[in-house]
Amino acid sequence: MKVGKLASAVGSTLYIRDGRCLELTAAGKSLAGFARGMRAELEGFLAGLAEPEAPLVLAAGEGAHRYVLAGAVRLLIERGVRMRLLSTDRDETVDAVRSGRATLGVTVVDDAPAGLGCVALATYPQLAVFAAGHLLGRRRALKLKDLQGADMVLPPPGRPQRAALERAALKVGLTWSVAAEAEGWAQALHFAALGVGVGLVNGCVEMPPGTVARPVRDLPAVTYSALFRKADQESPAVRRLLETVQANLP
Repeated sequence: MKVGKLASAVGSTLYIRDGRCLELTAAGKSLAGFARGMRAELEGFLAGLAEPEAPLVLAAGEGAHRYVLAGAVRLLIERGVRMRLLSTDRDETVDAVRSGRATLGVTVVDDAPAGLGCVALATYPQLAVFAAGHLLGRRRALKLKDLQGADMVLPPPGRPQRAALERAALKVGLTWSVAAEAEGWAQALHFAALGVGVGLVNGCVEMPPGTVARPVRDLPAVTYSALFRKADQESPAVRRLLETVQANLP
């Protein structure tokens, strides 16, 4: 009945009956092709009007992006997910999540920041890294006191890791010399490989050729956590990003 009404509306015979079957006439085939084209054009037009899916925004420090999150980010991009990556220190990561600028933040925190959800992702030991052939390489593991008087590669003053290491050294009466200040793990590893001094990095870091790494037993392990706004905990974006990160940790 609908096809019959359409035939009356366009003024052409659109089909012929062959027993119980209907066969399109030339006019019917032409109209069907025109209709499919119009439908595709309409769908394309409506898709253009639709708001694009918002990108998943991931805030983390240089080390976390490079050594903890790389697998998850690579997989999401391969799946065609729009991503935006923010390079932030600990305080900036917390602020980006709290303000809604980031879908998820990954950093090292002692406690969940106020108003944010917190999920522990992975825990790594702290490692001393130095050039192959260094005397410390004779030991399987180290204690802080083994670094007494050593030339050290440390972050610039005021950085969370530098402050934590200085507190730990003070606690055991340790003195050392700062041979170089490194911005990020890659630079610290570079200086250590050159023999400039001993670097202290998290155990997630990939060691370059020419370096040796040993765990420092009396330095606490480091836990990376995912931060998100509690109000967004059940949102598809947060759940998708968090689950992908958890499934692709090194």
